[in-house]
Amino acid sequence: MILDTPAGSSPCDGDAVATRVAYFVSDSTGITAETLGSALLANFPALPFARHTIPFVDTLDGARAVARDIQSLIASGAQPVVFTTVKSADILRELEVRGAVVVDLLSGHLTELEVAFGTTRSEQLGQFHGLGDIKQYFARMRAVEYAIEHDDGQSGRALDIADVILIAPSRCGKTPTTMYLALQYGLLVANYPLTDDDFPTDHLPPSVNRHAPKCFGLTTTPLRLSQVRHERRPDSVYSSLAQCTLELRRAEDLYRRNRVPFLNSSTKSVEEMSAVIMQSMRLRN
Repeated sequence: MILDTPAGSSPCDGDAVATRVAYFVSDSTGITAETLGSALLANFPALPFARHTIPFVDTLDGARAVARDIQSLIASGAQPVVFTTVKSADILRELEVRGAVVVDLLSGHLTELEVAFGTTRSEQLGQFHGLGDIKQYFARMRAVEYAIEHDDGQSGRALDIADVILIAPSRCGKTPTTMYLALQYGLLVANYPLTDDDFPTDHLPPSVNRHAPKCFGLTTTPLRLSQVRHERRPDSVYSSLAQCTLELRRAEDLYRRNRVPFLNSSTKSVEEMSAVIMQSMRLRN
C-alpha cells in the first residue's frame, strides 16, 4: 500500500476542509486506476485527499481485506472514494462498501465496447501492462538505455540518432522528462546541461550545435530553481537567487538566438512537458 498523506495530518483531521480518502484499487499494477482517478480528482483542487494505491487485488480474500480497511475508515468518520479497475464482477462486489463512493473506471466503457464489437470482454489480468507489442517493449528498453548513457551530457556518442536533445541549466527538469519520454514513448532522448563553461557564446555548445534542429530547451523561474538547488547544495553560490537568475537569462537568450524552442517547467508536470515537446518537435505519439 502506498500512502500519500499531507505531512502532520491524518485522514480525519478536523481542518476547515476535511481531508477525504481516495483509494485506487486494481487487479494489476494500479497505474491505470491511479492515473484515471487522479485525473478526475484534479477537477476538485480545493479538496485535500489522502491517497492509497492498492495493486494486485485479484482474489476475493484480497478484496475483503481492502473492504475491511475501508469500513474502518468509514467508522472513524472518513468519507472514502474508491476508484477501481478491477474486472472481476465478484471481486468488485466485495469492494462496494456501504458508505463509500465506488467509481468503476472500466465497466461502462467495456459494456459499450462489448455492444459495439459484438463480443464479451476478457477477464484475464494484467493485459494492459503486459509486454503487448514485443517490438515496442524492446524499443522502450533501448530508449531507456540510451537516456541513461546520454544523461547530463555524459556521452556525445550517437547523437545523430536522437529524436530530441534537451538542453537547460542544472535542475530544470531534464532528466525526469528524458526518462518519461523514453519509457512512455520509446523516444531516443539525450540531455545536456548548460554550465558556466558554455558561456559567453552566440552558439549552442559544440557537442550539440550540429544537432541544433533536434534541440529543445527548458527553463524555469529563478525562485523555483533556487529552491530546488538549495535542497541539493544549501547556502551555496550554485543555489543563490543571483546565480539562478543569471543562468536562466543566459539560457533563454541562447535559445532565442539559435531558434531553439523552449518551455518553462516551473508549473508543468512531466507529462505536460513531454506532450508539449512532442507536439513542438513533431515527434510520433
